[in-house]
Amino acid sequence: MTQTDQTQVPTAPETTISPEELAAFRAYQARIQRDQRDKELRDTYAQLVDDEIDAATDMLTQLSTDMATIKETVMSNFRSVIDMKTETLGLSKPQGQYTHTFTNSDSTRRITIGNYTIDSYRDTVEDGIKLVTTYIQSLARDQDSQALVKAVMQLLSRNSKGQIKASRVLQLRKIAEEVGDPQFARGVQIIQDSYQPEISRSFVRLEVKDPSTQTWTIVPLNISNL
Repeated sequence: MTQTDQTQVPTAPETTISPEELAAFRAYQARIQRDQRDKELRDTYAQLVDDEIDAATDMLTQLSTDMATIKETVMSNFRSVIDMKTETLGLSKPQGQYTHTFTNSDSTRRITIGNYTIDSYRDTVEDGIKLVTTYIQSLARDQDSQALVKAVMQLLSRNSKGQIKASRVLQLRKIAEEVGDPQFARGVQIIQDSYQPEISRSFVRLEVKDPSTQTWTIVPLNISNL
């Protein structure tokens, strides 16, 4: 036997794992598996959202296109009717009518076509306001006149865009007629003549009458109203 053959190879000492270490290892494995499942769920959720957004975008884009086309078709079809109403029947307001309502013969359906407007005035409105305020402030002598001053000044107050609401000008006209003062009336007239509304966007509204209640119901044409 050679010297090499007589050499014994040392063996590694046996390693023992405590119950605590085994439990910790198993908890670690469980956490890894849970994290992997959570990641897979998040990936699945993200893909589901992407798929539904793509599908909804296609449908809603087509709906928007169809609604715009139908709206333009309806308004175009009614232009000749509006022209007849304006030119032949003379039913349009002299200063321009922005809304037209049409009802069928048996009064079961009606369509309103018009334009939303934004109150706006020419620069001359300031001259009218000055005439009105100069006159009205000269009246602040007793309790009654002070109440009138307060009411008129409220009607002359401006909105967030710096404009006077058209409906308030009509109330001013009524007050001016009751007061009967030429300066006051002239100032209100200048304000009215300065009115130059801006058309913002057009609309179509469809209403049908419920035969059981005889009440008109608006047919939703806005997806948020469905």
